Amino acid sequence: MRVYPYPRLTGAVTARVTAVRLRGPGDAREQLDARGCSVVEQVVALGLAERDDWHTARLTLAATVPVREIETKGHWTDVVVVAVLTEGATNARTVVRLAPGPEGGRDWSGEIEVNRDDHLDRASLAVHVVATVGGTAGRVIASTDQDWVIDMTGDVPLRERRLDVSTVSFARGAEWLRGFREAPWVVDTSGRMPTVRLNSDFEGLVALVEGAGSKVERVVGEMLLAQMCADVWTAVFHTAIGDLEIEDDGTPLFPPDWRGAVLREMLPDIFPGRSVQDALREVHTRRTGEGGWSDLQPRIHYAAGRRAGVPGTLSATVRGIERLDQESHA
Repeated sequence: MRVYPYPRLTGAVTARVTAVRLRGPGDAREQLDARGCSVVEQVVALGLAERDDWHTARLTLAATVPVREIETKGHWTDVVVVAVLTEGATNARTVVRLAPGPEGGRDWSGEIEVNRDDHLDRASLAVHVVATVGGTAGRVIASTDQDWVIDMTGDVPLRERRLDVSTVSFARGAEWLRGFREAPWVVDTSGRMPTVRLNSDFEGLVALVEGAGSKVERVVGEMLLAQMCADVWTAVFHTAIGDLEIEDDGTPLFPPDWRGAVLREMLPDIFPGRSVQDALREVHTRRTGEGGWSDLQPRIHYAAGRRAGVPGTLSATVRGIERLDQESHA
């Protein structure tokens, strides 16, 4: 544990990549596919770009800092929040200031540009809170616990594959799995990162998920993967909302890890038009028994389906089956 000769924030600093825009020749711009950014893994996979000739990627960032601690303790002045993008392989370093939101210094936002020519493999993106402490300017008083990874070539946003999809026999596996022997998969959120357990006893499932087999089987496999992702989003949302830290005045706080990122992603779809803090307070109130928790479930499933891309995948599946049917009758 590192010791600092000046007071630092004890509250968590969180950061999120909320959008990625790619710029190519002729100033052509396009959004990175939503599948290329994982808030759970905190990874952006730029290899998923639909075009290979992009020059720069502009990342839109949002950060949250413990402003109440800053205001009440009074140790720090001239507080600024900066995002820093670095890569050891190329010794590249980019620093930008984030701007505070309209409601004060809790929420900050900004953009940082990733120049493709300056990076080779994987860059790290961190957010730091900097202030004047005891008359000394430029002190780092807090940082994000975990950096985002900006993968220049990867087409799957995974950090060392920590979000596992493992195949196991439910009938012969761990005792807790035996009660689910008829299920094709379950989502396990008991560990540090969520894990999907595929049931190897479910005939044909693994081949479908892995994309093996005929064209029809591959089309169906895409739909299965989307549904599996929706189940993951639903499970991690319930895990996150069920383990909140509550301040003395009853205000629920966003968890500092992937759970907080999941909540920030899904809450705008659950309560459109409301701030994420207000939406979190409303969900917490309903979950703790003050009305409407069951009424909220369709919105949660809707938000999970959107994040997993279920509507688009279902449409593509229907079109794919129709096309294959036409080919078989041609």
